[in-house]
Amino acid sequence: MAAARYLDTHPNAVPVGLNDFDCVPGAEHPRPIVLVHGTDSSAYSDWSGIGPQLVAAGYCVFALNYGGAPGADTYGTEDMRISFAQLAAFVDEVLAATKASKVDLVGFSQGATVSRFYVNKLGGAPKVDTWVGLASPSYGGVMYGLVPVGQAVPGMMDVYAQVTSTAAVQQAQGQPLMVELNEGGDTVPGVRYVTVGSRVDEMIQPFSNIALRGAGAENLVLQDLCAEDLTGHFHLVYDPFVQQLLQQILDPVNAPAPVCQPVALGTGIPQVIIAGNS
Repeated sequence: MAAARYLDTHPNAVPVGLNDFDCVPGAEHPRPIVLVHGTDSSAYSDWSGIGPQLVAAGYCVFALNYGGAPGADTYGTEDMRISFAQLAAFVDEVLAATKASKVDLVGFSQGATVSRFYVNKLGGAPKVDTWVGLASPSYGGVMYGLVPVGQAVPGMMDVYAQVTSTAAVQQAQGQPLMVELNEGGDTVPGVRYVTVGSRVDEMIQPFSNIALRGAGAENLVLQDLCAEDLTGHFHLVYDPFVQQLLQQILDPVNAPAPVCQPVALGTGIPQVIIAGNS
């Protein structure tokens, strides 16, 4: 909520330390990290917690705002095919500036879909070492049963898009873009894939739709690692355990093990509602 309020007066803000195009990757962390935000959000809203932590750990860290309507102050709402191209151009910009050969991509929610489409379908694989999907809608969601109803009624998915956004509807289970993304396998050779999901995700049901089913994918379940942490979809990028887990995924040798602490079911939901209507 604090991030959303800050954006009211600083609409183009990025988290502290991010998007330093003079950053030179060191030997310990030779690959820049590109963070890709979720639906109806921004680089600042989703990454103002973990982004500066990664910078402090010695990474060159970058994040873009993608998929915004002209004049909008929130992003990740428009046709994702436009967003794919925006991410591809941003990755090229990061690689050119840092002189790195590859990046690591971390996508939250829609950001996981946008970044995986770039890797799998748009030739991004040679430029990416590790892809991480936090609350990844890998196979879409049924959104509390509304999606099957909408798909059964002619024109209803268009109504859903007007109420939510084009991008939100494109991510639903069984929608053409999701089918295209996973056709031929949901991973491609040469890239390390890791998903992190919660059994109590509020947006992606069934929960099993978070996991990738392709060769080599590692699917981590928050409650299998920390049973007391009942963080769901909206709070995932601000959950301390998940933030520490991400560092361990990106640097398995040197990052410390995450510390498990109780998190109540529903944490973060009131803040999301208040921020979205403030």
